[in-house]
This record gives sequence, C-alpha cells and structure tokens, in this order.
Amino acid sequence: MSETVNENVKETLGFQAEVKQLLQLMIHSLYSHKEIFLRELISNASDACDKLRFEALTDAALFEADSELKIKVSVDKDAKTITLRDNGIGMSRQEVIEHIGTIAKSGTREFFGKLTGDQKKDAQLIGQFGVGFYSSFIVADRVTLTTRRAGLTQEHGVRWESAGEGDYTLETVEMAERGTEIVLHMKDDEAEFLDAWRLKSVIREYSDHIAIPVEFINDKAEDEKDKVETVNRANALWTRAKNDITEDEYKAFYKHVGHDYEDPLAWTHVKVEGRQDYTALLYVPAHAPFDLWDRDAKAGVKLYVKRVFIMEDARKLMPSYLRFIRGVIDAADLPLNVSREILQETRDMEMIRGGCVRKVLDLLDDLAENRKEDYAKVWEHFGRVLKEGVGEDQGNKERIAKLLRFRTTTVDEETVTLADYVGRMKEGQDKIYYLTAETLAAAKASPHLEALRNKGVEVILLADRVDEWLVGNLFEFDGKSLASVAKGQVDLAAIKSAEGDEPEAEAPKAEEAAPLLERIKAALGERAKDVRASNRLVESPACLVADEGDLNGNLARMLKSMGQAVPESTPILEVNLSHALIKRLEAESLASDAGARFDELAGLLMDQAVLLDGGQLADPAGFVKRVNGLLFG
Repeated sequence: MSETVNENVKETLGFQAEVKQLLQLMIHSLYSHKEIFLRELISNASDACDKLRFEALTDAALFEADSELKIKVSVDKDAKTITLRDNGIGMSRQEVIEHIGTIAKSGTREFFGKLTGDQKKDAQLIGQFGVGFYSSFIVADRVTLTTRRAGLTQEHGVRWESAGEGDYTLETVEMAERGTEIVLHMKDDEAEFLDAWRLKSVIREYSDHIAIPVEFINDKAEDEKDKVETVNRANALWTRAKNDITEDEYKAFYKHVGHDYEDPLAWTHVKVEGRQDYTALLYVPAHAPFDLWDRDAKAGVKLYVKRVFIMEDARKLMPSYLRFIRGVIDAADLPLNVSREILQETRDMEMIRGGCVRKVLDLLDDLAENRKEDYAKVWEHFGRVLKEGVGEDQGNKERIAKLLRFRTTTVDEETVTLADYVGRMKEGQDKIYYLTAETLAAAKASPHLEALRNKGVEVILLADRVDEWLVGNLFEFDGKSLASVAKGQVDLAAIKSAEGDEPEAEAPKAEEAAPLLERIKAALGERAKDVRASNRLVESPACLVADEGDLNGNLARMLKSMGQAVPESTPILEVNLSHALIKRLEAESLASDAGARFDELAGLLMDQAVLLDGGQLADPAGFVKRVNGLLFG
C-alpha cells in the first residue's frame, strides 16, 4: 500500500484481510479478561521508549530536550475516554500504515490456528503473536491514534482513527511533542474501566515490572501533588536483589517479556562479576512458542546495557538450540558506538553468551535431576530442539547428551537417558545400539531388531528428523560408541543371551551358502551392492543394510524430500539362511529348469526388504506380478 501524493488530505484506507478477521474476533468474541488491553498498550508504549533510547545512543538529538521517558494514563468519565501517552520513538506516516493497517508477520495465520474457543486462553494469545494494539477494540468502539516520530518536525504528525469495521482514516496533523497518544472511546458497557482505582489496579497487576514510569494523571485533583501518581515501581526487576523479588513478580515479568499467558516452568536469575559484569534473568517456558520451528523468528532474549534496551533479536546471546529460552541480559559495559552486527562479534559478547548457556544448562540439569515431571514437559515441548545442540555446541556436547531422552525396545511409554541405557547394557556388549526410522511404529517393527531382541539387547529407537543429525554428531557416550543396527556389520557373538533363553539353533554356514548368495546377487544386478548372510535376522527372510560409508535409507529419503541432492548408494541385501523362503530359493537354484523362476523369487525377496525398510518400489506392478505368480503359479 503506497502513500498518496498529498499527505495532508484525510483519506480512508482498508485494512488487510487478516486485520479485518482479527478485529471481528476482538469485538465479538474475546469478552473474558478484557483488562489485557491495558497491559498490551502499556507494553507497546514501553517498547517505543526502549527503541528511542537505543536510537538516541548514536543520535542524542532524538530526545528533543526531553530525555525523561514515561507513560501517562488518564481518564475522562464525561467523554468516556481513556488516553495513553508515551514520549517514545513514535511513528512516521508510512510506519503507521505498515504497523497498524497491516500485520506483516508470518505468525498471523498461526495465531488464528491456535485459537481454542476458550476465551481466557484466546485473549492471552494476543500479545504472544504481536497483535496487542488491536485488543483496544475489546473495550472501545472507536480508537484514535496520534503520533510523531522522533526527529521529524511537528508538522509531520499523523492521526489514525478507526471504529474497527474494516477501514481507517489517516491524516497529517501538527504534533508538538514526539511519541504516541492513543484515545480509546469506550463502549457504553465498559464503564468499569473509567474508574481510576480499577485502572490503577490493572496497571499494578500487569505492568508493575515495566522499567518506564507509568503515571496516572488526574487533572481534576484539587491538591497539585495528587494530579500525578506513579503507579508502577518503574525499575528493572532484574536489577533488584533476588530476595526482594517474589515468585509472583518473577512470573508476571515472564508473561511480559515472553508474551505468554502461562507461568514459566523455571527460571534462573544470576549476577556475574569479573572481566565482564552482567545480570541475566532467563526463563524456561511451559509450552513451545508458536514460532519454535521458524528459523527466521526473533530470538527470545533481550539485550540491555546499563538498563538501556539494545536489541530484541539477540541471537548471539543464545544458541539456536536454546531458542525457546525467554528473558533479559543486562551487561554493565559493551562498545555501543559500533553497529549491532559488530557488537555481536566482540569477545565480551562471547563470554556473556558462554556464561548464560552454562546457566541455562545448569537449570535444565536441576530440572532433570530434582523435578522430573517438569523436565518431562521440557522434553515433550523442546526435546527435538535440544537435540540440535549436540552438533551445534561442541563445547557442551557431553552436557547436552546427558539431557537427552529416548524411547527404546525395552521401555515403551517412558523415556530413558543414555546413562540409563549404559547401566543396563548386557554382559559382553560394548556399543550403544540405535535405529532410525520415519516413525516410532516403523522402528519397532523393523527386522533389524530381531537378533538383538532375542539376545535381550536394548536398542534406542529414533523417529524424529533431527535424529539423523544427532547420531551424525554424537559418536560416543561414557566411553561407549554408538552403532546403527541397520548399518555395516553387527557382531553379537560376545553378547550372552538373555537368561532363560532357549539355546540358539545352529545357523547354516555362510561359506556353504556362498553359491546361493552369488546367484541372488546376479539375479538382482544393480539393485544390490552385495548379498550376504545375516546375523541380525530371526523371523524375516531379508533386510536392507547400508554400507559403513553410505547414507542409510531413512536419511536418503529425508534429504530427497527436502529437495537436497543425495549421493547415489546401493544397499546391501542381507538374507536369513534359516528362513523358509531362502530355502525355497536354494531348492529353486538346484532345479534343472532354474532361471526365470529363481530371478522372480529373488526380486520378490528384494521388494520385501525395500518395503520393510520404509522405501518405495520402483516397479509396484512388477511386485504384484511376482506375488501373484508365487500364489497361483
């Protein structure tokens, strides 16, 4: 949407389609917890003040001789209006169009998808998805916004007004002071919010932790000292001593900084002194944020320097695998005269990052050890993200590995740690065995598990996409190497069978079956790199195995689905020499008329192995023909 040539003309513009839908929701649906409108507007005003502080670091003239930042709230019962005024950064005409007339966020669609019908929860989602301004229409039937960006002259003020009915008006006005003023023309049935005591109680409940003073203005007060009352504490919560902060205050601050509607699971509040002094207040949410899998989403930790807001997207302060962490980091000193990008690369920033990562891992360790139910929630929501850390953070790989949880062939409903697995290893077992598959059900049904299951050997089952990345970077744990049961050779000879197992029947010798294996290989041609006797099969006739240096089938399929080039590799076919189908093949190979019939059975054997491995057949019609030939031939 472009601006008109003559900006002084009052024009009527239409809302973006998503905004119309959002306004209808605000006006007609979210009538529980209406007071959140005040929390959202004050939060936006606080952000505007923080942004001005940051821009003024390199251009002090933006303060316009008024560096005392504050937010003012007033009520006019006769006019039935509530007014909020801040002297923050303000907006230009184009910024008003971009930020108010449209929602330029990928999260808009997710916002509507998250709505549950529970009015309390739905109302609390508003701030989380960055659409807090529109909550004004929960209580107001008309909203007037007047703003001027710091640095522009007073004739560049902008007035925006809407009744929330699909369009808005925009005009250029004179505005002497920078910042933003919002006037809510309250609905007739929202008189409760025109009461000064009610408004002040809402501010104390939701915005007490805001570092910018929130003043309540009462121009009608007879005593001059009663005309201006600072309602909130107006100091940065993280700068206070931990003993002076209540649990409820910690939780309230999290809801502000995390734009969340639930209490956090846990938090850590630390003050570090040394070569680099800083304070950090970091939270573990109780549920995954909507943009957890959006790699372009802003990180959840805000950076301050001496309580001056610097940046919200502080990616260098928290690695990608901890992107669910919310909170603030306040450094005592950083080189603010350089750009944000250079700032992120300084050694001081690396020290702060390293210290904060250790504190978060300490917190997760404590949850895993002492609050197992809470850690189970962490793993449920963030486990797949934590797995990324094994490859991303080499310095903390061992710590992260201890936090991992897995399903195995021994434990069905619960998860186990790698330490649990090592503690249960069989006598003679020297490897941690795992299997990757597209689904947990496919992993459980894999033929690769048969011999290990007979031996009572536990196998870790991996069915998340990130698991291929995980095992590609985690080579050992507690001195035990990790080994795929679907790759290379699996030597189980040294492992004793489970107590009470029946003695194992003597398997046919591979040397004696060499002619048969060669015959099968010849029949399959380029479909198999090799055909060999298997020591991992008990019930199935055959399975596919990746050679040591090749990609396994699951990883190859995953990469192809992502549009990535996959190096060509041919699987190895392992056969169970004790199986009836293999013995049938052997009999066919000895028959005087062996030939086409043998090749058909060998092809069927390969097709079965491909399907059991989760692959797709290149010639489904040929497979059906071979099955029919076996059944009716």
